[in-house]
Amino acid sequence: CMNYMLPLSYAWGNFSVLAVGIWAIVQRDSLDAITMFLTGLLLTVLTDIIHISIFYPSHGYLSDAKRFSVGMAIFSLLLKPVSCYLVYRMYRERGGE
Repeated sequence: CMNYMLPLSYAWGNFSVLAVGIWAIVQRDSLDAITMFLTGLLLTVLTDIIHISIFYPSHGYLSDAKRFSVGMAIFSLLLKPVSCYLVYRMYRERGGE
């Protein structure tokens, strides 16, 4: 997000899901918060794939800062299925079906 290679929608999507995640952790009895967090995580997996595939720079324009930025975006994308699984387990613990 700090290199401005990806558009602002990438940052807004991920930071808004982070805010909903904080809300879901703070409100331990709310099933709606954890459902919104899980849905947001699943949607950002899809949008992250689209953002990275569309805005990936060509090889000639790939500086070290951009390479690091793309690497962190891909690393975040790879960790999201693990986060989805853990959030789903929290959803089941809170009484979700």
